[in-house]
Amino acid sequence: MRGRRRIRDHTVATWLVHGPPRSAKWDFAHHVVPPLSSSTTYRLDSVERGTRGFTDFGALVRDTGEPPVYVYDRLHEPTRGLLEGALAELEGGDACVSFATGMAAISAALGSVLRTGDRLLAHTVLYGCTHSLFTNWYPRQGIEVDRVDLRDPASLARGIDERTRVVYLETPANPNLDLIDLAAIARALAKANTGRPPERKALIVVDNTFATPFCQRPIELGADLVVHSLTKNLGGFGTDMGGAVVGPEANVRDLLLYRKDFGGVLSSKSAWAILVYGVSTLTLRLKRQQYTARKVAAFLEAHPLVERVAYPGLDSFPQADLARRQMLDFDGDFAPGNMIYFVLDEAKVDPVRFGDAIAAESYSVTLAVSLGHAKTLLELPAAMTHSCYEKGALGFERGGVRISIGLESPKDICRDLSRALEASRRRSAARPRA
Repeated sequence: MRGRRRIRDHTVATWLVHGPPRSAKWDFAHHVVPPLSSSTTYRLDSVERGTRGFTDFGALVRDTGEPPVYVYDRLHEPTRGLLEGALAELEGGDACVSFATGMAAISAALGSVLRTGDRLLAHTVLYGCTHSLFTNWYPRQGIEVDRVDLRDPASLARGIDERTRVVYLETPANPNLDLIDLAAIARALAKANTGRPPERKALIVVDNTFATPFCQRPIELGADLVVHSLTKNLGGFGTDMGGAVVGPEANVRDLLLYRKDFGGVLSSKSAWAILVYGVSTLTLRLKRQQYTARKVAAFLEAHPLVERVAYPGLDSFPQADLARRQMLDFDGDFAPGNMIYFVLDEAKVDPVRFGDAIAAESYSVTLAVSLGHAKTLLELPAAMTHSCYEKGALGFERGGVRISIGLESPKDICRDLSRALEASRRRSAARPRA
């Protein structure tokens, strides 16, 4: 990983706490905690300096060399720049451009590449709002979107043509935790790109929100661009929204121009909170959450009211071998993450009543969308985050449940899940037959 080589003598876990020893973006000599900038505009010593700020805009701002000229928050801002440097380092990319939300980041990563007449090839299962972007908005812009099951790399070879500019996927996929073999996809796309001019090569764009760079670094495996919702595991506490795109220096100018002109800028206050609280605790949080997720997944797998469980850390996971090859932490240890998807046995328990029981009676598990927070969050994708899909499409069972494991005791989480399952079974059994 390029980032790990740059860190040199210290582990990634230590670097997450301390950041770069110095940066042209700010004076690190006296600040133990990175400072927060709250200015939307900057004093200019001369017209020439202001002109230089606009002329230099779009270039990669590095930690070494001359400090950048700050003109206006929407162009460049020091606190946000520090966060972007940290995220680029973690993912092993040349640069990062941050955005106001994860969807703003996805829209920018794709919108800065795709043109009218281009095709986008995407995996069948995606986050509901990404699916909505592809089905409601891209057709209006003359961008064709085709969906294929990318768990089979051969489907990529069959689906790609000369107009395909992006292959888009999540791994693990939201919500059912499909894994995509990134190295195999990269090999297949390299063959498809043979003979294409550089400006028309198809790119692999990976949403790495579920895994985070702690569990998986797609650029190491051949991806071109990585997108994140910083609202989730990287932020860690559910207090600030944000998004990010990490990739090669060649994409930086277009991403910055897209952010400037469309205006989806991450605020400095959110950037500071994500950098100081979220990034520095990523290793600690994910290790604890994975420990708990393994115990909760095993509990659910053994429960008579649960039909099946998908968690990369279970031996029963259908893609367990791929998970152990691809999902590795900074030390090379298996890192299955903190997301679980399970399906209720609808003959024995009503999913809606189960969700209602969680909302009414659970203390350690919260009925809420989003994920990657300190608190364990549970939702029903078919009724909530993925309700924009056609009913019954793509295996989004009515009884499917997505749970994001937080920092609570695994005993408490299992106890609250058990109580909700039993309560909903009793109510289902008592319900009069039609």
